[in-house]
Amino acid sequence: MAIRRLSEGTVNRIAAGEVVERPAAAVKELVENALDAGARRIEIATSNGGADLILVEDDGSGMDGADLTLAIERHATSKLPERGGEDDLSHIETLGFRGEALPSIGAVARLAIASRTASGEAREIRVDGGKFSGPAPAGFRAPGQHGTRVEVRELFYATPARLKFLKSHRSEDLATTDIVKRLAMARPDVTFHLHLDGRQVLNLEGDGDLFEGRLKRLAEIMGRDFSDNAVRVEAVREGVSLSGYAGLPTYNRANAQLQFLFVNGRPVRDKLLIGAVRGAYADFLARDRHPALALFLECDPAFVDVNVHPAKTEVRFRDAGLVRGLIVGALKHALGEAGHRASTTVAGATLASFQGASFNRQAPQGYQYQPARDQWGTPPLSGQVREGAPLFASENAPILSARVEEQGDDFAAETPLGVARAQLHETYVIAQTADGIVIVDQHAAHERLVYERMKKALANGGIARQPLLIPEVVDLDPSEVTRVMGRAEELAELGLVIEGFGPDAVMVREVPAMLGKLDVKGLVRDLADEIAETGNALSLKERLEEVSGTLACHMSVRAGRRLNAEEMNALLREMEATPHSGQCNHGRPTYVELKLADIERLFGRR
Repeated sequence: MAIRRLSEGTVNRIAAGEVVERPAAAVKELVENALDAGARRIEIATSNGGADLILVEDDGSGMDGADLTLAIERHATSKLPERGGEDDLSHIETLGFRGEALPSIGAVARLAIASRTASGEAREIRVDGGKFSGPAPAGFRAPGQHGTRVEVRELFYATPARLKFLKSHRSEDLATTDIVKRLAMARPDVTFHLHLDGRQVLNLEGDGDLFEGRLKRLAEIMGRDFSDNAVRVEAVREGVSLSGYAGLPTYNRANAQLQFLFVNGRPVRDKLLIGAVRGAYADFLARDRHPALALFLECDPAFVDVNVHPAKTEVRFRDAGLVRGLIVGALKHALGEAGHRASTTVAGATLASFQGASFNRQAPQGYQYQPARDQWGTPPLSGQVREGAPLFASENAPILSARVEEQGDDFAAETPLGVARAQLHETYVIAQTADGIVIVDQHAAHERLVYERMKKALANGGIARQPLLIPEVVDLDPSEVTRVMGRAEELAELGLVIEGFGPDAVMVREVPAMLGKLDVKGLVRDLADEIAETGNALSLKERLEEVSGTLACHMSVRAGRRLNAEEMNALLREMEATPHSGQCNHGRPTYVELKLADIERLFGRR
C-alpha cells in the first residue's frame, strides 16, 4: 500500500485518543481551561458518566468570536509564551498549553462553546464530529455575564469503537469526581460545584485566599479526620518551596489514595515524588501502610518539564535529587515537630471496640448495638495502696492498680501523658492525665525510644566499620563504576569503603559493622541501580535503619516485664521528650488516650 496523507478529521480523531481517552479526561481539560482563564467559580455537570453530557461553565475572561474560531484548531493556544520570536516550552505557567483538547473533543463528539468577554457580545460555535459552524450570537443565563460555557454531548459518537470500551457509569463518575477534587485542592480560592446526573456531589465554596483556605479545602475533600491529624509542612531549598499538610503516621491507610501531589498548581502522579514520600515515612510505617498527605511544590517553570505526556500528569525535574531531598527532609522535620502526638482516630477506634456485645442492657428504641471487635475483661480496679506498700500485688491478680499518693492530684496539668497509676498484664502502663487516662504499650513505646536514640547516635558519630579480611571485588559496568565511585565519600560515611579496581569493577574494603553477615556484591549492585535511578544511595541507609529497628526491638523493654512506678513514669517522660514516640516503627500507636468525657459516655453518664 502506498504512503498517503491522512485527512484532517482522521488526524484529529487519532489525537483525541491521546488527550481524551475517557469522559474524566475531557472534564480535566475543560476545567483546566477555566482555571487558566481566571475563573473564580466553575460549574461542572455530567450525565450517564459523561458519555451523554459534559457541561463546564465558568466566569473567566471569556473569548470573542475570532478567538472562539481559533480555539478549535489543533495546536492553537494563547498560553504558550514567546521568547525571541519562538514559542518557549521551558517557561510554562498555565495548566494547558498544547492546544489539543478542544479540537480533539470536537472531532469525536458534539461540541458547543458559548463565550463572552467583559466588554463584548456573547458568541457561540459548534463542532459536530469535526464539522465546524459559527460563530453565532449566543445567550447567557444572566445579562452581562462573562465567561465560557462548554457543552459536550454524545462523546465518542464519531468513534463507535472507542465508545464500546468506556467503563461503567459509576467508574466514570468516580474518575470525574477524583479529577475535580484534585483541581479543587490546588485552588481553594475558587468555587467548584459538581453535579452527576442532576445530583450535587461537590459543593466547594472558594475561600478567597489561596493559602489560608488550603486546610479547610483539604478537610472538605480528605475528611475532617485528616485536618485534625495533620502537621504543617514548609521548606525552601535553592528556590524550590514545599508546603502542605502531612498526616501523622498513626493516621495511615491500606492504599495511597489519600496522597495528593501538586507542582506549580498542577496535580501530578510522579514516581519520584511517591518514592520520596515512602522514604520519609519508612521509619514509621509498615510496607503495606500508606500516609495521607497533600504537598504543594512551587518552583521556577524552567526547573520542571511538564511536556512529558499528553495528559500532563507526569513531570520531569532538572534536579530530581534536590526535589527528593527537599520532600524527605521537610516531611521528617514536620513529623519530628509533632513530638509524641498520635492521631485522634486511635481513641475513636478504641472506643468503638467497646461498643455493643459487652453491654447487656436494653437498647433504646431504634438503636442497634454493633458487635465489639475486641473483648476486654474489665474487673473492678482495687483501691488505693497505702504509702510504702508494694506496687504490684500477688501474681494471682491479673489486673493491678496503684495510687501514687505523694504526687498529689494536680500533677497532670504539666504532663501530657500523665502519671503512671498501674501496670496491666505486665504489658500496658495506665496513666492518669488531667482530663482522662492514657494506656501505653510498654514494649512498642520503648522500642521507638531506643530506635530514636540509635538513629541520633548514627547521625552524630557515624557508622562503625568492619574491615574485610579479604577485600571483595565486585564486577560492574563501566558506567556503574563511575556512578558508584562518584558517591564513594557518601558511602564511606555510611560505613562502606570502596575503591576503584579497573574500569569495570570496584573493591570493597570495609562494611558497616552493624550489618553483620552481608552479601557484599548484592549490596553494591543494588546501590549502583539505585544511584542510577535516584542519584542517592538510599538502600544502604534503609538497611542500616532496618537493622537499627531490629536491634531496638531486642534491646527494648519486653512485654511481660514488671515495671515499678519510677520506671513507668520515666518511660512516660521520655516519650513526651522524644519525636515520633506516638507510634512504633510500623505505624501502630504506642499509646491510646481516652478523655474523661468519652469514658463517661461509655457508662451512660453523658
